[in-house]
Amino acid sequence: MTEPLYRSDPYARDAAARVTAHTEEGGVICDTQLFYPKGGGQPGDSGWIEWDGRRLPIATAVKHDSGASILVPAEPTALPPEGAHVTLMLDWERRHRHMRVHTALHLLSVVIPLPVTGGSIAAGSGRLDFAMPEPPADKAALEQALNDLIDRDLPVTENWITEAELDANPGLVKTLSVKPPRGAGRVRLVRIGQGGDQVDLQPCGGTHVSRTGEIGAVRLGKIENKGKQNRRVNIALDT
Repeated sequence: MTEPLYRSDPYARDAAARVTAHTEEGGVICDTQLFYPKGGGQPGDSGWIEWDGRRLPIATAVKHDSGASILVPAEPTALPPEGAHVTLMLDWERRHRHMRVHTALHLLSVVIPLPVTGGSIAAGSGRLDFAMPEPPADKAALEQALNDLIDRDLPVTENWITEAELDANPGLVKTLSVKPPRGAGRVRLVRIGQGGDQVDLQPCGGTHVSRTGEIGAVRLGKIENKGKQNRRVNIALDT
């Protein structure tokens, strides 16, 4: 399978495709992977499939065993037939908000340099769970530090390393609950900042904005007690 479009060009909003299969549950698989499939705490993309003057709303996308995105219709209805040439269209505003939140959560793991035990992303908000026995002493200072990083407008880039290289550098993995996907022989790293301005580098398969300034202002929400050793830190986009 070719590199998914959601990874090679996360700013692509639509794409031509051909339907290659249907699933028993009524999902659609295409030869172009525009829709991000649910994984790593990030929701699957939603949007539409258009063909022959028809439009099929897509509620979400999940990953097939082959790695392809299964597009899940919002309601049971006629599907584009196998072999049909279609246009895939994202709910771009929702995807872009996922990108902004996901990148902001990477920065949250910088201002709170503790092991991450869980996380979740929504369209406009997100949270990370940390191995944090005591709540932070100054929540306002954390929020300011997070927004200061965002305001630096740092570039967000990627590169790939082998699984052996990751094994030799276990400190790259911040998340205790979600491990990088393995089996393909290589692992994608997301880097924030370059050279002396680099602030973060960690394995991640999700979609991100190209510069931190695109995130916009972020508010720190509730810091919840999730057990003796865990705290949940919530964030939300201002707009």
